Amino acid sequence: MEPIRSLEQLKKHARDLPSSVISVVRADEVETLLAVKEAVEGGMVDCILVGPEEEIRKAAEEADFDLSNIRIVNAADDKESAAKGVELVRNGEAQVLMKGLVATSTFLKAILDKEHGLRGEGLLSHVAAFDVPAYPKLLVITDAAMNIAPNLEQKKEILNNAVIVSKALGIEVPKCTYVCAKEVPYEKMPCTMEAAEMQKMADAGEFGDILFHGPLALDLAVSPVSVKIKKIESKVAGDADVVLMPDIEAANVLYKGLIFLANAELGAVIMGAKNPVILTSRADSAESKLCSLVLSGVVAAYQEK
Repeated sequence: MEPIRSLEQLKKHARDLPSSVISVVRADEVETLLAVKEAVEGGMVDCILVGPEEEIRKAAEEADFDLSNIRIVNAADDKESAAKGVELVRNGEAQVLMKGLVATSTFLKAILDKEHGLRGEGLLSHVAAFDVPAYPKLLVITDAAMNIAPNLEQKKEILNNAVIVSKALGIEVPKCTYVCAKEVPYEKMPCTMEAAEMQKMADAGEFGDILFHGPLALDLAVSPVSVKIKKIESKVAGDADVVLMPDIEAANVLYKGLIFLANAELGAVIMGAKNPVILTSRADSAESKLCSLVLSGVVAAYQEK
């Protein structure tokens, strides 16, 4: 498969795949249903809607979403909706779990339930694939939403999660970096020392079939011009596929900067559970919500191979 280089290509790829089924928890929300409707009617995913049936039907009517061929699982409240939504994924009726109107804490609690949840062996982390007008391909950024100040071991897992997403996008050997303020290890900047440790791990094959260069400053990660000016020799610099950020604050600033200053769109997925999870924000555009649905479905199809 050729690498997917834009969100439009991602949608086309999703249409060519067998549709993943999305279990939507508390689907009685118009904004959520508008994104689900577009993905379903566009042939990119299928869905099961979970929550109070009467309220789901009211929201669907407002969204002009025909539910004639859509399965609804009635559930009275957040707790029951989350439990039933997770159960649909656990028993294989759905491949992706999506948060709707349900409280985030209740949603995550159901996922992490040791007996009935979707807890995997890894760490839950947020992976976003950005379509930036100024960059020639999708840029995967992690972790802007789940892990506040991950330690080195956690960053290993966060990178592994992002690599899975990259490979689902058709990138056989992702070019990965740990972005810091400097491109050389510097004791007064702990993240640069971590990046140097991760470089050793990558060189030893701990991340599998990837190319890794760290630390790199952001300009050196994505700008061939900066690479030429600073005379950096690297197979990653200037052409990164995956950008690991040092903490949630740095990642969140980059995430929102790309959206609000660079007119970027994105799809995002929570990785590390047994199945992909969609946890969109109310501030996300309708396009980003749609692309999160599509990205998660593509990742689920990749993981089922």
